[in-house]
Amino acid sequence: MSKQSDFGLFSGLNEEPFMDSTAPTPERIWSVSEVNGAIRKLIEGSVDTLWVRGEVGNWKRYPSGHCYFSVKDDRSELRCVMFARDAAALPTDPADGMEVRVLGNLTLYEKKGAYQMSVRRLESEGAEGLWRIAFEKLRSQLETEGLLDPARKQPLPKHPAVVGIVTSTTGAALRDIISVLSRRAPWVRVLVRGTRVQGEGAANEIAEAINHLVGTGEPEVIIVGRGGGSIEDLWAFNEEPVARAISGSTIPIVSAVGHEIDVTISDLIADLRAPTPSAAAEEVVPDGVGIREGLSQMPVELSKGLRGMFQRRRTMIEHALSRLGLGIDRRTQPVQQMLDHDFGRLQIGLRGVLDLRRQRLMGAEGKLDALSPLATLKRGYSVARTGDGQVLRSVRDFVKGDRFMLRVSDGEVIAETTELRGGE
Repeated sequence: MSKQSDFGLFSGLNEEPFMDSTAPTPERIWSVSEVNGAIRKLIEGSVDTLWVRGEVGNWKRYPSGHCYFSVKDDRSELRCVMFARDAAALPTDPADGMEVRVLGNLTLYEKKGAYQMSVRRLESEGAEGLWRIAFEKLRSQLETEGLLDPARKQPLPKHPAVVGIVTSTTGAALRDIISVLSRRAPWVRVLVRGTRVQGEGAANEIAEAINHLVGTGEPEVIIVGRGGGSIEDLWAFNEEPVARAISGSTIPIVSAVGHEIDVTISDLIADLRAPTPSAAAEEVVPDGVGIREGLSQMPVELSKGLRGMFQRRRTMIEHALSRLGLGIDRRTQPVQQMLDHDFGRLQIGLRGVLDLRRQRLMGAEGKLDALSPLATLKRGYSVARTGDGQVLRSVRDFVKGDRFMLRVSDGEVIAETTELRGGE
């Protein structure tokens, strides 16, 4: 709202008011600086803080951090300055031609005698505006460097003994995380590195806290995050220092910033993104109740596993033996066939040899038979022998009255010597 004012305001400077052209020559002549100073006071005192909408033009940020630009519409242009303290809060610089709205006060740059607007806040027209532009710019840069590649993400340890936490020590997020860790895994040791999580300089503090915990080498996993808030409140987790600290960590990091609908650069680059701080705590440690139940079932599962392992090993061995048998059969079959063939030839050869030997034997048998005493007996002759088997060849061998055995062709006859007769 404009304040009531008129040129009578200059009387407050202990000077005479401006005179019109018909007035007599003033007793005091104003300097340019005095006029500009009076105009500045007039402008600053007559117009409240206001919002102005327009198109950005001639944006320039100086090494000092001060930004100079203009906002304009189709008929007019308003020069603006945004000093370093306020400009530092911008997520990124607006591009020329961007539709913005600025909040500030009208003033006069006395040195140039040009009035301008001292801007304390600048927002882009549209949803999230500069914040979204800055987010996409950094995301694209990190993606080009390969830092968003899922292949570079580290797996979380299954049973960590030490968990690190980077967050505000006064926020609800820390209480939620510790509560869940205590309930699920009371044996876990927690290392907290407190830091601011919003405002100017918060990103550098968060990055330093991450690097400190990583440097100790104690945590096996680190949770980085905070509770919910506006995009401005969460912005520290969209800044490059935090992204670089997370990507450079040798310890797996879980990002838990805001609520489930909030997505930050730290969420994209961390090894795991949790929708809330409480969910992050659940992700990094196992449930103690579940572990106990698992241990109670372990003997049964171990028995089943061993049986399954033995069965698999048995099947593997049987399969291997079957393959070995087939391999042996394939290798020995030609040899067996060759042996069978050689054995057949050997049988034929032996049969021939045996037949020849049989024929020779039969011939020899015939000769022996011809010479055999039995053959002689068959022709009607007999052989006399004493009881002890001695052959009686001459009359002189017989004793009258003695018994002797008379061998004939079909048996023996017991005879007795009754009379001896000599030959002619």
